[in-house]
Amino acid sequence: MNAQSHSVSWGSSVIGFVLQRSDRRRVAIEVSPDLSVVVRAPAAAGIGPVLAAVRKKARWILRQQKYFEQFLPRTPERVFRSGETHLYLGRRYRLKVHQMADTSAVKLSGGYIHLWCRRDANQKARKLILDSWYAVAIVRLSQATLSDCLRHKLLRKISVPTIAIRKLKKRWASFTKQGRLTLNPDVIRAPRRCLEYVLTHELCHAIVPSHSPQFFKLLTRVMPDWRSRKHDLERILA
Repeated sequence: MNAQSHSVSWGSSVIGFVLQRSDRRRVAIEVSPDLSVVVRAPAAAGIGPVLAAVRKKARWILRQQKYFEQFLPRTPERVFRSGETHLYLGRRYRLKVHQMADTSAVKLSGGYIHLWCRRDANQKARKLILDSWYAVAIVRLSQATLSDCLRHKLLRKISVPTIAIRKLKKRWASFTKQGRLTLNPDVIRAPRRCLEYVLTHELCHAIVPSHSPQFFKLLTRVMPDWRSRKHDLERILA
């Protein structure tokens, strides 16, 4: 059973969903407690009727998401102590702090993020260690992901940009004429498909600098499900 990501616009909202086709007779729509939407459709159904079915149920979908949203765990202010959960590529890991090391280090193991630091390391120091690890991780993953993105026929002529990491207050990334791509390190907390969207968005700016209709036409040709990915990014990191 193949699964594809799609999205529809309804008013000011964008509804992202996963489409699953199978040997069934009718379209069925399911909203899960984690706010994700799955649409099950007959194998022979065209995408047009499927999108129409989602739009027809859009009000109900948004109402269900709003209902489930009240039960989602609210993230408390981080103090970087053992037991906290932290996101990495869309998955929650429990933090385990080891304050007995001479040097700092971070390692993923199973469902844990292990952080080694000095015994006297305070909250600010522990945060700096974890943030530095996130920064290194997003650079490494972005370099590999950029190579995949640049294989698209519409992006092949773009030179591989230089990557920089910096906290951006209102943006996930930026791209300069000189080929410098600045990434917000928080993106590494979202699923990889969201990072792929951010990188593809910025690469398209190398061809169309502004957010003009031509830009979004290009982005849609390169990544047809970009709205769904953008929606997931904003929902997860809100």
